[in-house]
Parts: sequence; C-alpha cells; structure tokens
Amino acid sequence: MKAIVATRPGGTEVLEMVDLPEPVAGPGQVVVEVAAAGVNFSDIGARRGIIGHDIQFPHTLGVEGAGRVIEIGGGTCDFVIGQRVAWAYGPGSYAERVAISADALVPVPDEIDDQQAAALMMQGLTASHFATDFYPIQPGDIALVHAAAGGLGQLLTRIIKLRGGTVIGRVSKASKVDAARAAGADYVVVDDGSNFADEVIRVTGGEGVHVVYDGSGPATFTGSVAALRRSGTFCWYGPVLGRPAPVDLMLLPKSIKIGFAVFFDHIYTPVLLRRHAAQLFDWLSAGDVSIDVSTSYPISDAARAHAAMEDRSTTGKLLLIPGRVNA
Repeated sequence: MKAIVATRPGGTEVLEMVDLPEPVAGPGQVVVEVAAAGVNFSDIGARRGIIGHDIQFPHTLGVEGAGRVIEIGGGTCDFVIGQRVAWAYGPGSYAERVAISADALVPVPDEIDDQQAAALMMQGLTASHFATDFYPIQPGDIALVHAAAGGLGQLLTRIIKLRGGTVIGRVSKASKVDAARAAGADYVVVDDGSNFADEVIRVTGGEGVHVVYDGSGPATFTGSVAALRRSGTFCWYGPVLGRPAPVDLMLLPKSIKIGFAVFFDHIYTPVLLRRHAAQLFDWLSAGDVSIDVSTSYPISDAARAHAAMEDRSTTGKLLLIPGRVNA
C-alpha cells in the first residue's frame, strides 16, 4: 500500500511515498479505501514537529478524507461494506487505505461526491463550530474573517452570511480578492497582516466588529484586538503558525473576550459529529454553502501541496488523490 510519510521533522523534503503493510480493522474499526485526503495546516504542523509532540517518526501524515468501507472489524458498527464515508480525524489518511475508528466516520449522501465530502469535513466542522457555537452569529453581526480566500475562510464566510451576518474578509494578496468576494464577503481588505485594523474600524463607522476569526498567527493578533468593538469576541485558532505573546487580562481593552477555539469541542461525541456533518451536507446539497475543491494533487505530490499551502499561493481546499498518478 502506498502512503506518504514524514521521515523526520522538517520541511517538505522529509516527505516520501513508501510502501506500508495493508491496514487491518481492529475492534470498533473499519478499513476505508481512500478516495481523497484533505491537506490541512495541522498536517504541516505535524510534519514540522510543532504539534503532536507524541508523534513517532517516520509518521504517516493526514487526518481527513473520504472513501469507501472495504473491511469491518469486530464489535458493533453502523456501517456496511461498500458504504461511502468521510472523516475529520483519521490519522494516517495520506494513504491508499486506512483503518479508522467507526465512531470517527460519517455517512456521505449520494448527492455529495468524494472530493466534496473530503474537502468539507475538517474545515466545515471548524467553521460550523466558530459561527454557530463558539460565537453564534446573529442577524446584523459584523465579523472579520482572516484568510478569507482559504478553504476555511470561504466556508466560514458562507455560514456567517447564511445566519444573517456581515463579513469583512482579510486576504494577503490582491489576487485573492475575487475568491473572498465569491464566497460572500461584503468587504475585502488586502493586507499582509500589519495595517488592517484601521480599515476595519473605518468600514464599521468607528465601532469595530462583533467578532474576529483569526488563525493567522501572532502577526495579526494585536490588529485583531484593535478591530473589535466594545464587548467583542476574539475567536483565535491555528497554533501551527505560532502562538501570540502572553496576554495580561488587565490590559485587554473594551471588555473584549478572547478564546482559543478547538473544533473537537463541537463534535466530542459520535452523535454530535454526525449531526453537524449532516447539517453541512444538507447546506451543501441545498446550495446554501459551497466549497472550492478545484485544487488537487496526486498523492505522490504531497510535498508540492504542502509547499503551495505554506506559501499561500492557493485558494480553497487542497486535496490529495491516491488513485491519481503524475501526468
């Protein structure tokens, strides 16, 4: 079986495609033939050795994907051979096949294809957590979404709009403005992360936004605080890009609230996982949200996919396709 491993912590040069033994379904597990695997910043963090400090190298990367059940282990299982499934957290997903806990899987409706399902899971559930749970958007709320042209940023924008909010999107390059606007952003700020707050305050008539969703690392932290209105909420995520400096609560301005949002707190039981995933699939089927899955690579090009994500040269979701070969 072909799989992509990081041989040691480091840059994209540590990624290799290797042959691994076929996975076997243990109790409570199924083996899935992977149709598409999602590429996420958490994968880059694992490759660098920044997150998952208990990871042993060489390490098979990837946690997200979609495919078809080909083997079922012992114990009770809600799935059958041949069923299409998707997952947000199944370690070792950069592979042709992977053994995953049945509790981590959700059924995929017939009208959703494998690439859509794989692209929707982690970022869709994360966006759902941010906009419906961590800070439930209400009609009239104004949100600042960082990296608004990325896969998460686009989904988050669409869910905010679905709930009646207004979105100010920040993008790092002018070439990404169209993608942010296509996702529904009402106003787009082009900024490298240093001067966006003044523009946000101007656009909001001096008030600031109700909520900031910021996964852009320490470079944008101070600006995000400044962009909030009184009693606003700062949803911070994405430790892969670095941690902010320690925060002195007594120095926080305008009675703002800051929290570190983790999408697992949205799906901490199989019931919640399947409920929220079903809602995402329903929104997608109805056209209430859409997802950009235009960027995919053969699994052998995992290093190129990582490099593209790290240099911010792409928009939308990045996928690896095990069944595809280099042209």
